Amino acid sequence: QVLVDFERLDEHAAAFQGHDVGFCCLGTTRAKAGAAGFVRVDRDYVARAAELAHAGGCKHFVLQSSGGANERSGFLYLRVKGEVENLVQAVGFDRCTIIRPAVLLCARQESRPAEWIAQKFIGLVARVFPTAYSVPVETVARAMVACVVKPGRGKVEVLENKAIHELGKA
Repeated sequence: QVLVDFERLDEHAAAFQGHDVGFCCLGTTRAKAGAAGFVRVDRDYVARAAELAHAGGCKHFVLQSSGGANERSGFLYLRVKGEVENLVQAVGFDRCTIIRPAVLLCARQESRPAEWIAQKFIGLVARVFPTAYSVPVETVARAMVACVVKPGRGKVEVLENKAIHELGKA
C-alpha cells in the first residue's frame, strides 16, 4: 500500500507502475468538498490516476462510476461522472470496465442524514425489486474483481446495476 498526495500525483508516478489491472473507486461529495473540489477529486484526480496507470503498464482499468452518468446531464454529479468515464476511455487501455452502480448500500462512519433516510427507503424497495435501485458495496467489490478474471466483451464494457448484481454473485 502506497499513500499518495493527489494534489501532487505526478510525484508519485512510481506507485502506478508495474500493475496489470487498476481499480478506481475514488470520489467525494459536493457537500464535503464544494463544487470545485468535487470536480477536482471525481474527475481530475481519477483521470490523472488513469493516465499514470496506463503509462506504468496497466492493461485493464476498472472504474466505479454511477448509474445515470452522462456528460450532458444538468446535474453536476452525473455530468462529472460522465466526463470522467470519457476521459478514462480516451486513455487507451487494452480493456476498460466501467461499473455504474445505483444507490450504494453501506454503513458509513460519517453522518449523512439524507442518505441514511434514502438507504432505509431504498432498502425496503430492494426487498421487492432487488436489482432496480440499489446495490450493496460488497456486491460491487465482487463484481469488480469478477470482471477482471472473466473474459471481456470488447475494449470498453459498461456494467449497469443489474449486471453488477449478477456478476457480484459469482
